[in-house]
Amino acid sequence: MGAALAHLLRRLAWAAILIAGVTAVSFGIAYLLPGDPARMLVGPQASAADLDRVRTIYALDRPVHVQFARFVRRLVHLGPARGNGGAAVPPEGARGDPEHRSCAAGPLGVHLDLGYSFHYRKPVVDLLEAKVPRSVELALAALVVQLALGLALGIVAAARRGTAWEDAALGATLLGASAPTFVIGPALQYVLAYKLRLLPYDGYGATAADHLRSLVLPALTLGIFGSALYARIVREELRTLLRQDFIRTARAKGASRLRALVVHALRNALLPLATLAALDVGALAGGAIVTEKLFRWPGVGSMAVEALQNRDGPLIVGTVLFAAAAIVLATVALDLAALALDPRLRSRSR
Repeated sequence: MGAALAHLLRRLAWAAILIAGVTAVSFGIAYLLPGDPARMLVGPQASAADLDRVRTIYALDRPVHVQFARFVRRLVHLGPARGNGGAAVPPEGARGDPEHRSCAAGPLGVHLDLGYSFHYRKPVVDLLEAKVPRSVELALAALVVQLALGLALGIVAAARRGTAWEDAALGATLLGASAPTFVIGPALQYVLAYKLRLLPYDGYGATAADHLRSLVLPALTLGIFGSALYARIVREELRTLLRQDFIRTARAKGASRLRALVVHALRNALLPLATLAALDVGALAGGAIVTEKLFRWPGVGSMAVEALQNRDGPLIVGTVLFAAAAIVLATVALDLAALALDPRLRSRSR
């Protein structure tokens, strides 16, 4: 138990260091973007007094290191707590206080502050709160497609080694790995939306049914592109495992080749696949930029593109920080799961 706790603390320390580095780099890039953030906030007709007031409120008139120190200090801080009904105290809430207008108030008075979007003129945490669930939904749907296709092609290639089935499976994985999402997406749109009229071209959908239909094409696009690596990993792992003694023992006891492959070998091949899946779900949840923009999917990725186009520094930092946190947290969760499931890893961590 002590070794597992020490391992967890080490992983969390590395995660904090990595996120701190990503925060510093993204903040520096956002600072170097051209344009006047104060003018973007108050509009082109604002007076000089209004511009000076906004620069003072958001510390835009200070050197970059002072602005960065302010951002880090306010990233997680204490503020007005929430009452029993979920409302902040005082009744007008944290947003009623200029010091907390861009915060998301959590329990015990803990606030998260990612700044104020210059373009949308809204707190970045509010914008992320609206977009993150949609990106997570797309990420999970794409992961299901990746796993289904990757497992199917990998099992076929391993089970039918040296036959035309293996060549077809490997050819499919090569095609999926070679075609980028901006090629796969329009091809699916042309066939399934334009020719067959089975699915909508893009968008999010107004009803639940439309929403599910709109999810299919972007999930397929990401899933086809990502399944190639899954299939190759499954194939190589299974080919190695099928030569092991425990597989020979299972066959000697009467297990069919299919049962030995699926029940005995595949179960032991899932750990490297789970590693890749955890990294993928973190990256996809952080925003599949090209796919979300291509299909007009209202997630974090498309919002990140708009932030770059609008030179919206706080929103750029917020989307990058969320993407980095999603990947890091997915990796940490995977390490903990592997530590709990594999006794050999626990003995190594001592």
